[in-house]
Order: sequence, then C-alpha cells, then structure tokens
Amino acid sequence: MQFSVLGSLAVSAHGRRSSISGRCQEALLLTLLINEGTAVAVGTLIEELWGPQAPRNARNALQAHVSRLRRELHRLEPDRPEGSIVARHGGGYRLKLAPADEIDATVFMTGLRDVRSWCHSRRDEAVARLRELLSLWCGPLSGAAVEGAMCRAAAAHYEESRLDALELLFDLELVENRHETILSEVRELAAMHPLRERFCEQLMIALYRSGRQVEALDYYHRLRRRLTGELGTGPSATLRRTAEAVLSHSPLLTVQR
Repeated sequence: MQFSVLGSLAVSAHGRRSSISGRCQEALLLTLLINEGTAVAVGTLIEELWGPQAPRNARNALQAHVSRLRRELHRLEPDRPEGSIVARHGGGYRLKLAPADEIDATVFMTGLRDVRSWCHSRRDEAVARLRELLSLWCGPLSGAAVEGAMCRAAAAHYEESRLDALELLFDLELVENRHETILSEVRELAAMHPLRERFCEQLMIALYRSGRQVEALDYYHRLRRRLTGELGTGPSATLRRTAEAVLSHSPLLTVQR
C-alpha cells in the first residue's frame, strides 16, 4: 500500500487508488501517517480533527471516523483484515504498516538523510538521487487536513527539508559547473523565497558564471532594499561577501572541485 502525503493526500494499492475525502478523514489519516506507525493518543487525534470545536461526543465521533477509514483501506487491500491497518494501541490508534507499505514523505526524508552522508564524494549520483526524491513532491501539504498543530508542524518540517534538498542540489550542480542548468530553477525559487539567502547567493553565482555580472549585482541591490524595507535589516555577511566577490570578479566564484 502506497500513501501519498507530499501534495494531495491519497492511498493506492494493487492498481486501485483512493483520494481520502472529507476534512476529518483527511486529518485522521494524515496525523497517523506523519507518526509513521507510532500510536497517537485519542485526545491528540480529537485536537487534530476538531481543535476547540470538538463535538460533545468526540470520542464516539472519532471512533466512527476510524471505522470509516478502516473500511476504505480494507477496500484497497482486502487481503488484510479490516482492523489491522488502523489498529487500537493503548490509549490511541496507530497505522500498522506492513514491510511493503510506503509513505512518500518517509521515503523522501530517509533518502535525503542518506544522500547527505555521501553526496560530496559522488556528486553526479547525488544530483540524480536528489532529483528523484524531489519528484515525489506533487505540491505542499495544505488544506483543512493541516489545520491541527501536529500536522502544521509536520508540513513545515517537510517543506523545510524540501528547500534544504534543493539548496544541496544547486550546490552540487554549481560545483560541477552546471550553473546554466539550474539558473531558471534557482531564479524561480529565489523569487518565491526572497528571504532565504542561500537561494539568493546561488542565483548570484549562477548569473555571474553565465556572464551576467550586472544582473547579479542588480538582484543583490534589489534584495538589500527589500530586506531593509520589510525587516529593517540588511543582507547577511555571507551574502555581502558574495556581492563583493561578484563586483571584484573574485576567483573564489569560479568552479572549485
């Protein structure tokens, strides 16, 4: 059974796919998925599903939603007993994952940790693996299912890890002198995350190496004005040093393997 979290919430098995519908069903499944088989207390599940607007019979309502989710998962994989996937455990519920089950967020996070351990010695392989992992993303975690505190924290953690993976990818591509390959990608991300200075630095380096020194400096000055206007602060020391290196045609900006 494959669980998709990185984008629209969905479950598939044996060629059958289910887009879990209904805010409470989505929140229930997402909460269980982000805990990766660890039991989640009933009180926590109620908080994630309803927050301060929990119904008076919240425990019964939760049990009904668990039963509904069990039936849907059993429909996708009828060879497994209906109650075996979402299992009662102590004072809560957990997703009982089989060895063949797969959560895309877990695959992404585990893969990213693995790549970090060897990426600088096998750069081309690391670039290919990072692009493979990033292709798991169909969009950010969003919508009503992410209203609870636990799901919001998980969504933020996954998104931060995605951006970290992109920064690492661009670093590796720059070391391999593939600045033109990433230029459009890093430009788009720098525009989407203007206060994330690593993307800004990578964009300046890619522009400079592409023979666009003036554009790199113009981007830096626009960013500096934005930081001053919105945050009352200037660029970091690292970004200032990069701008100075661009201005002086520093050899530090050339490819160093």
